[in-house]
Amino acid sequence: MADIKVVKFGGSSLADANQFRKVADIILAEKERRYVVPSAPGKRFPEDTKVTDMLYACYEIASKGENFTDAFEAIKERYNGIIRDLGIDLSLESEFETIRQCFIGRAGRDYAASRGEYLNGIILAKYINYSFVDSAEVIFFDDNGSFNLERTTKVLAERLSTLERAVIPGFYGSMPNDTIKTFSRGGSDITGSIVARAVNAAIYENWTDVSGFLVADPRIIDNPEPITTITYRELRELSYMGATVLHEDAIFPVRTAGIPINIKNTNDPDAPGTLIVANADNVPTRYTITGIAGKKGFCAITVEKDMMNSELGFGRKLLKVLEKNNISFEHLPSGIDTMSVIVNQSTFAGKEEKLLREIREAVSPDHIELDQNIALIAVVGRGMRKTRGTAGRLFSALAHARVNVKMIDQGSSELNIIVGVAEDDFETAMRCIYDIFVTTEI
Repeated sequence: MADIKVVKFGGSSLADANQFRKVADIILAEKERRYVVPSAPGKRFPEDTKVTDMLYACYEIASKGENFTDAFEAIKERYNGIIRDLGIDLSLESEFETIRQCFIGRAGRDYAASRGEYLNGIILAKYINYSFVDSAEVIFFDDNGSFNLERTTKVLAERLSTLERAVIPGFYGSMPNDTIKTFSRGGSDITGSIVARAVNAAIYENWTDVSGFLVADPRIIDNPEPITTITYRELRELSYMGATVLHEDAIFPVRTAGIPINIKNTNDPDAPGTLIVANADNVPTRYTITGIAGKKGFCAITVEKDMMNSELGFGRKLLKVLEKNNISFEHLPSGIDTMSVIVNQSTFAGKEEKLLREIREAVSPDHIELDQNIALIAVVGRGMRKTRGTAGRLFSALAHARVNVKMIDQGSSELNIIVGVAEDDFETAMRCIYDIFVTTEI
């Protein structure tokens, strides 16, 4: 199965009949695109409502025993409109009636939401003349709601080995008691990854409404450059800092199988997109860095104490206070007699005085300071470890922009440098980092 391509299409790619035609052209353009994973119809225009949200709202009305006819008819019309516009001979009336009865019987929010992908999968399979496979029959969760990769891979591989071409709806599977269970939002990405692993695909194409990843957030940087190739490790670093194109959990099944992911644009199919690979040591980098990402909402607790480095168990005692208060730390930059703990400010809210008091009791510091409203910025790139002076250029650029650096953390892999700045300096810092590493290198 070395030449197989698994292709997943997001909600914007399947929002209406015109988008369906684009998707069909893409699929049928290459015979290797044998297995297709569709999402539910997304927004057709900015003020529109995604079908998944329509289903949630409709089920909410039905679960209260109220009349949900109007809401349900609107959902039916979204699908019937696509069918009419495509001119295909298909009726979903039987499926609609089953869904309506299940809503009355309160089959659950997961069941309701999953019907968006289910119905869209039936339409797409009919339109491109592929077999339809209900994901509830081949994707499984355990009793505790955890995804069962081993059983799913076995059953899915066996089922698809008998089908030359098939559509498998994204987002959902089944529990041991045969009820429907969904992945979290964006879960169609996960389904596509699972299918790619099951058939040992040569590549997993994830089609959306953007042409891959960008070096930086376009809401901050005007027209940032695209990323052509990125490793799973780099993607993980950027995703942690808020860069979002692909559902994080979608990476795992294909990463362990060594299957690359190509993020592509349904509306610009000739664009190369972004290729996500396990190893890119032999792929030349266009810039010193691969990407920049950051987010606000952090605070730093800085503890100072003479001879801290020789006090056995100091760090453990400090972190135990955080654990006791159900707070996880993000970073631990430290010096000989200082240690800073960077935490998410939202988990810290309302506990400030209590936490500081308990830290004083636990480690008897000479001084303790709380610094709030910090933004973290990650500068990520495999090219950094091969380029001298990267850190120097970074901090010179920030100094020139009059941005004060509150924290510095560099991983031993030299894959990333994380800096902490005041939230008020966040956008300025992002722009000056982009300019020094991208604009000047173009």
